[in-house]
Amino acid sequence: MKRLSFLVPAILIFLDIMLGGCGGKASTRAAGEGSGKKPLVIFAAGSLIIPFSDLEKAFESGHPDIDIQAQYHGSIQVMRHVTDLHELVDVVATADASLIPMLMYAADDPVTGQPYANWYIKFASNHLELAYQPNSKYADEINAENWYTLLERPDVKVGLADPRFDPSGYRALMAFALAQGYYHQPTIFTGMFENQFSFPLGIFSDDGLTTVTVPEIVETKTDAHVVIRGASIALIALLESGDLDYAFDYESVIRQHHLGMVKLPEALDLGTPGFEDVYNTVQVNLDFKRFATVKPQFRGERIGYGITIPGNAPHPSEAGLFVAFLLGPEGRAIMQADYHPVFEATICDGCENMPPVLQALCVPEVTLTP
Repeated sequence: MKRLSFLVPAILIFLDIMLGGCGGKASTRAAGEGSGKKPLVIFAAGSLIIPFSDLEKAFESGHPDIDIQAQYHGSIQVMRHVTDLHELVDVVATADASLIPMLMYAADDPVTGQPYANWYIKFASNHLELAYQPNSKYADEINAENWYTLLERPDVKVGLADPRFDPSGYRALMAFALAQGYYHQPTIFTGMFENQFSFPLGIFSDDGLTTVTVPEIVETKTDAHVVIRGASIALIALLESGDLDYAFDYESVIRQHHLGMVKLPEALDLGTPGFEDVYNTVQVNLDFKRFATVKPQFRGERIGYGITIPGNAPHPSEAGLFVAFLLGPEGRAIMQADYHPVFEATICDGCENMPPVLQALCVPEVTLTP
């Protein structure tokens, strides 16, 4: 019951964004200032709700002068709060580290004229899996060999996060594309998604690369059995209420909510070391005009969560303390207790631009041996 309580406010926050609101962050920051504590605003991927809530409690107990104010969204929405809505955020944590250079390095703060970020740390991984409930249709039949045949049945409701907002959404599309080669079934993708959308997804292969194209408008038909939500956090609530039979999400989230799980083969789960060359054979392209300066293209790779402190963060010193706590022994233990795997060696990009307190806690990716 405690775990579900974290989910409800996150869904309400997400709906607020989708309806055009900017949330209550200005008032929450003001409340923190009024209490005499420094408000530390953290925007993070929805799959980090539970471990970051536990990190918040532990961090605040050791830093009683800091009040963490966290919001959780699909990772692309997290970026847009900073770069498009120009909200002042102290820490950004995303389920796909590649979003930080793509969307924050490439955009300048209009006040300072500097990029919103020029460094990030890749600190954690995950595995994409399939969640279900005991009363989900065909729950007694489904397994790692037949899941794709059961999910395409019209009476089975299957949830995916919107790939325009949430990495778990475009990673689910990658998994279907990879499944075609893994199971030697070239129609798995179309069998699942054909006639499900008003504007269809595309898939084509060329020179060893399979590319999935996502249209500007992602809208399911009225009779579709595929259900799209803006962030994976919303899918868990629908699954628990019985409105979905299955949902693609991360293993950590599925375990945190004590749901049934079909473990996808390692060649499809996008989280297993040694399969990078396989993952790299798929790509998802977004035709998403909200990004004025970039055309998002996501190449398959091992899942890597990224974290940074925006260049315009109001409290960069306190933000550095939080990130250091996350990467330290206590933070790692909290993440692992919540089933969220962390990299043994955390990886940095733009390491020379990082706060000194963090530079000793990670290594440049190019120095790592295969």
